[in-house]
Amino acid sequence: MTIRVLVADDQRDIRSAFTMVLDAQPDIRVVGEAADGTAALGLARRLRPDVVLADVRMPGTDGVELTRLLAGPGVPDPLRVVVVTTFDLDEYVHAALRGGACGYLLKRSGPTLLVEAVRAAVSGDVLISPEITVRLLRRLVPPAQAPADVVLSERELEVVRKVARGATNAEIAAELFLAPGTVKNHLAHVQRKLGVANRVAVAAWAWASGHVRP
Repeated sequence: MTIRVLVADDQRDIRSAFTMVLDAQPDIRVVGEAADGTAALGLARRLRPDVVLADVRMPGTDGVELTRLLAGPGVPDPLRVVVVTTFDLDEYVHAALRGGACGYLLKRSGPTLLVEAVRAAVSGDVLISPEITVRLLRRLVPPAQAPADVVLSERELEVVRKVARGATNAEIAAELFLAPGTVKNHLAHVQRKLGVANRVAVAAWAWASGHVRP
């Protein structure tokens, strides 16, 4: 399968660099570029790419709002959005992930992590730049819509704890002797119980509710 990607960034050099890196991969193809959030929204809805890479600060619709419109709660057929930015600010990270982003990457992280983030998004995993991961998960509060009396099975809690520690589905499957598809199903059940859009919100709930501790 070829992963189709839309790149949204107001800097032409950045778009060109991302396109060059991604098109060099045998399984990834850039199908569109946008210089502002409004154009990106229209292209994303028309092209239906597998992954949208979105900068935070863009003319028109910014990257956080673009993420919410494409992947946020209530979107009937959400797209996968990875935010790629120079800004390592908690307010942006929180807003993007709560808006449905399935990754938050700093531009200085380099091309290898960019490619990994795209592939992770497609496989249902989330990739966040390592320098902000632990800080982010410890400080995020659970989403407001998460039920206070949610009950998870022991297996679901095992999966949740490993997600909160940053493990991928494949790593969790290996550690718990499960099939990757089974892990994905457990995580989907947890997301429905909590009323959240992605595994990052699940991890945030685990830290905030005390199921995971430093």
